[in-house]
Amino acid sequence: MKISNISQDITKELQETVAMIDDAQAELLAEKIVKAKRIFLAGAGRSLLMVKCCAMRLMQLGFTAYVPGETVTPSITKDDLLIVVSGSGETGTIVLMTNKAKKIGAEVACITIAPESSIGRVADLVIQINAASTKLADNSTQAPSIQLGGARFELSVLLLLEGIVMAVVEKAGITDPNVLLMQNHANLE
Repeated sequence: MKISNISQDITKELQETVAMIDDAQAELLAEKIVKAKRIFLAGAGRSLLMVKCCAMRLMQLGFTAYVPGETVTPSITKDDLLIVVSGSGETGTIVLMTNKAKKIGAEVACITIAPESSIGRVADLVIQINAASTKLADNSTQAPSIQLGGARFELSVLLLLEGIVMAVVEKAGITDPNVLLMQNHANLE
């Protein structure tokens, strides 16, 4: 099979997955981002790479965004929002981080395959992505994938977060986001 055909099949799969996301929950997350004093975005493995893309974009748009684990990340407070991404909702370090943020009083949003997971049960807001993952013991209720591992979930997270960023631009009244983005774009490269 040609690589372009495989890429088209992956794109179709992602379109199906993103179409099943609860728009009301995604809109609510965009609102929470606009209202939060600071936004912390966490994940592990490839999920971490997806949240780093979002954190960078939020920073470029003038929001204060951090990725826990980076040396310049301050402590979270009750005025902040923690967005966690975990396909299984059981990633050990992310479970600990979520529980600590909740204990401090921060609001927690979770993007996961498993809303009834440890993280999902603690979060204030859960956005479910219907995608199978090799990390889940039971994938019987999730959409199977032609992609490896949790790629259907991870790439759907990237698309979801990009959509949420676009909603944040609108809700925050940012009139020329590309100008703002370039003003805050890295220049030591």
